[in-house]
Amino acid sequence: MSKYRNQPDAVKALVRDTEVHKDLYIDQELFELEMEQLFANTWVYVGHASQVPNKGDYYTTTVGTQPVVMVRHTDGSVKVLYNRCPHKGTKVAGEVCGNTGKFFRCPYHAWTFRTDGSLLSVPLKKGYDNTGFESCEASRGMAPVPALQVYRDFVFCRLNPQGIGFEEFFGPSLSTIDNMIDRSPEGKLEVAGGVLRYMHRCNWKMLVDNQTDTCHPMVAHESSAGTAVKVWKEAPDGTPKPMAVELFAPFVSSYEFFENMGIRVWDSGHGHTGVADSIHAAYSPVPGYWEQMVAAYGEARAQAILGEVRHNTIYFPNIMVKGPVQTLRRFVPLAADRTLVESWTFRLVGAPDLLLERTLMYNRLINAPTSVVGHDDAEVYERMQEGLHSRGHDWVNVGRLYDPAERDQVTAVTNGTSEWQMRNQFRAWSRYMAAPQEVPA
Repeated sequence: MSKYRNQPDAVKALVRDTEVHKDLYIDQELFELEMEQLFANTWVYVGHASQVPNKGDYYTTTVGTQPVVMVRHTDGSVKVLYNRCPHKGTKVAGEVCGNTGKFFRCPYHAWTFRTDGSLLSVPLKKGYDNTGFESCEASRGMAPVPALQVYRDFVFCRLNPQGIGFEEFFGPSLSTIDNMIDRSPEGKLEVAGGVLRYMHRCNWKMLVDNQTDTCHPMVAHESSAGTAVKVWKEAPDGTPKPMAVELFAPFVSSYEFFENMGIRVWDSGHGHTGVADSIHAAYSPVPGYWEQMVAAYGEARAQAILGEVRHNTIYFPNIMVKGPVQTLRRFVPLAADRTLVESWTFRLVGAPDLLLERTLMYNRLINAPTSVVGHDDAEVYERMQEGLHSRGHDWVNVGRLYDPAERDQVTAVTNGTSEWQMRNQFRAWSRYMAAPQEVPA
């Protein structure tokens, strides 16, 4: 008998004020329910419009576990379609990316579809005469996702036709995306440097939790970032400080540093570390960049943009954005114990190339399969995934600095080592795991 399917009360009971049940991380049935409910009821990141700059360009990906294709339509707009031929179900776009021209062609029976998904042609169409084809599902072509929003070139979709609106779901959290874009003197980003993909043998929520867990860096990363700092301190006087050391060093900052930098929580599970300070606040200035920003925005506005140094912003359910270093991590759920992590980097259009160099170096050092810091976290995730199967304890504690009053607050700033943002995510998890008709319109 199913423990959770069609058992909303049982699902709701998995999240308490300061604890969550271990099944959120290890139960495959619950994982499948997340894909059907959570990832359908929320607005999920698909990609960036710069990945499909020309008409006919496409990029294939997933929303939850649903295969989709993002494509630049012939009218210049961006479309997101389910990557499935309505005939026999074949995935139409088989490559990760490419250019399909003016139409998609199914590799099985050569049905063709315009880049908005509508049916263009069917070979030997007379064979469907007098069969009711015109009114059947297949005649409608490749199905578009029910709800699509392109926000300053960031593409999001919601799989359920009805549900919370884009602006209501994200609210003021969009300010992180705004800030990252505004760091370009031209107010524009483009994906650059490719993507790093790294398989993790753990549940996707472990990665999401970790992004605002500020009590682990000085512990988990002591052997990596801590070693880099130690070696640097032994360098001869006058040795220029390498960019890599500048990027590594803040990971082993003190508890006090992380407490003081603060955490901000927003509704719907979004939030960020780095309110008053962050690990990205003290990088060396890039020659010419400040002057470009002042010329573009004026001194006061330029100072406001660059003075915002947020650390990790979680866009629930599964992406993290680092505005000051122009990176985005996407946590792709594959199974209860498997998550593919994609780490994307962006160019600030019109800005000095040294900024992109720093972005790419940060991504390689921290997020790559060959990274130094990332393996510290990966080992801990795997130990957690194994440990949660043990008997004796059924609950995971997320109660650090809990205050019952927080349950009634939508937006707040709190101590930088609080687990409030994790609790915020689990409250959102519980909300959006509800049946589609129960999600606020």
